[in-house]
Amino acid sequence: MKILCIGNSFSQDAAYYLHDAAAAVGLDVDIANLYIGGCSLEYHFKYSQTEEAMYGYEYNGKDMDRKVSIKEAINECAWDVITVQQASHDSGWMDSYEPFMGGLIAYVKNLAPQAKLYLHKTWAYDADSVHPCFMRYNRNQNEMYTRLSNAYAAMAEKYNLPVIPSGDVVQALRQSGTFTPCMGEKAITRDGFHMHLLYGRYALALTWLKTLCGEMATDNTY
Repeated sequence: MKILCIGNSFSQDAAYYLHDAAAAVGLDVDIANLYIGGCSLEYHFKYSQTEEAMYGYEYNGKDMDRKVSIKEAINECAWDVITVQQASHDSGWMDSYEPFMGGLIAYVKNLAPQAKLYLHKTWAYDADSVHPCFMRYNRNQNEMYTRLSNAYAAMAEKYNLPVIPSGDVVQALRQSGTFTPCMGEKAITRDGFHMHLLYGRYALALTWLKTLCGEMATDNTY
């Protein structure tokens, strides 16, 4: 399976361990991430139209030290899966999705009609996050999670796209009592919003592996 993420640091977190976790259960999965920190759907759509080589290119979790355009990346390979997502700071604001989501989806489908498109549902910030845009959600994790869940659900229904539920898994792990920093437990993030480099990123890799390949986390030895 060949996967391309049109994303930012949140897809970078998700992509980091996927190749190795897949190999542990005998699957050949390669994943490329197009990286611009904090890049929103508005700018993804803009750069698709200008065809600028603005994106860092990461492959199986490694920085390939090159800049590419969305078009160049799509044309490099017959991708099986292509994912799109909203920037975390805009994720709970419905009016930030359109017309950019529709334009980006149409662009991708035109270049890669064989690829299956997924929405990558991102996650809310930690309850004590100091991210400057957390103020937009009244510094309330539940409010942010509810708003982004509603927005992603609306876009998935509008464009009939399946969802990779990273945001739901992260929220469930927080509610499990293991990753509740305000109660003295370790955080699943490393800075209040990006995933922890080990268990946060690993949780996302297993989420993607289950969603895209049907492989259960409990069966993985990586």
